[in-house]
Amino acid sequence: MTSASGGADMVDWNLAVATATRLARPGPVVSRAEAAAVVAELREHAVAAEGAVREYTRMTARSAGSRVLVVDRPGWVRANVAGFRAVIAPLTGKLAARREQTPGGSVLGAVGGKVTGLELGAVLALLSGKVLGQYETFAAEPEPIAPDSPAGLFDRPRTALPDGGGTRPVTAAPGRLLLVAPNIVQVERELDVDPHDFRLWVCLHEETHRTQFTAVPWLRDHVQSEVQSFLAETDVEPVALLERLREALAPGERPAGGLLEVVQTPRQREVLARLTAVMSLLEGHADVVMDGVGPAVVPSVAEIREKFQRRRDRGAGRLDLMLRRLLGMDAKLRQYQDGAVFVRAVLDRIGMDGFNRVWTSPNTLPTKDEIHDPAAWVARVGRQSQPKPPDE
Repeated sequence: MTSASGGADMVDWNLAVATATRLARPGPVVSRAEAAAVVAELREHAVAAEGAVREYTRMTARSAGSRVLVVDRPGWVRANVAGFRAVIAPLTGKLAARREQTPGGSVLGAVGGKVTGLELGAVLALLSGKVLGQYETFAAEPEPIAPDSPAGLFDRPRTALPDGGGTRPVTAAPGRLLLVAPNIVQVERELDVDPHDFRLWVCLHEETHRTQFTAVPWLRDHVQSEVQSFLAETDVEPVALLERLREALAPGERPAGGLLEVVQTPRQREVLARLTAVMSLLEGHADVVMDGVGPAVVPSVAEIREKFQRRRDRGAGRLDLMLRRLLGMDAKLRQYQDGAVFVRAVLDRIGMDGFNRVWTSPNTLPTKDEIHDPAAWVARVGRQSQPKPPDE
């Protein structure tokens, strides 16, 4: 793929998709009839979950035009490549500008785009077998799919711009809910839980994310702005990156947040702290809602939660554990659990209406410190939602 200026794109997105599709492990063995039944049930559960989540959270979601897509693993890859391309457009533009000032940069860029495409494809292949569902905040519109094709059971998201589209960002459509049917079936089998209950339980979690973003008009733009601020601060000078890496790995030093933290600038760490707090809130809120709604609509919710949490804690295997430690993901998982503790603590103190003040504006979001100290957030923000005592 070439950029509008005629040079090679910084990432060969089509190669990334092709690589991920080729390397992705096959899903569980099911007949076509069984697959069709799973897809149909997930779509039904997504609709049912919407009303249950709204009633529990007391949040008015505007989900008109917010799609629910049931995808297979290649479909998840396509969707994430599209969203990823849209989000990192500022960084690719920055890298492209630097490349144009480098002798032989066009040739190196073409090679680099292939290498990066292969690397991204390998990572997406690994992740495609792990994700049960997600709310795509930055999405492109889905492509139609021929109904008589082998993959005709699943929706097929759009991946990249046509050739010649260059490094301009993909136009984001309203967010959409993705459910990865093969992974859901695989996990419900591994956990040996009731499949119908588990599918609804997953839908409750993901529907909560859709409700968060559709009921809070400013949230999507806020998250996008923070992500782009993080990318805009990226130092693309190799010498500077190597210097920070050498300092971080000096004798006696260990990067607490993994290698990703090593190459961050101080400004990026500030942005990441805010992003981590937001993601902790969103994930923790989804877990609390999922368990809060669960007893009324998912009879085996307690069993599912216990088994799923045990699986989440131990990881899927040695490779998974190695990657989590390398990238600092263990710390992120702990922060997501802290988010659930924060939400429950606030609900205990001031109830759902008090907690929902968190969605008023970016200023009412908890800070990273407040995630660990719910009482501090309640003192700063939450109690403002309580009725004032009558004048004496």
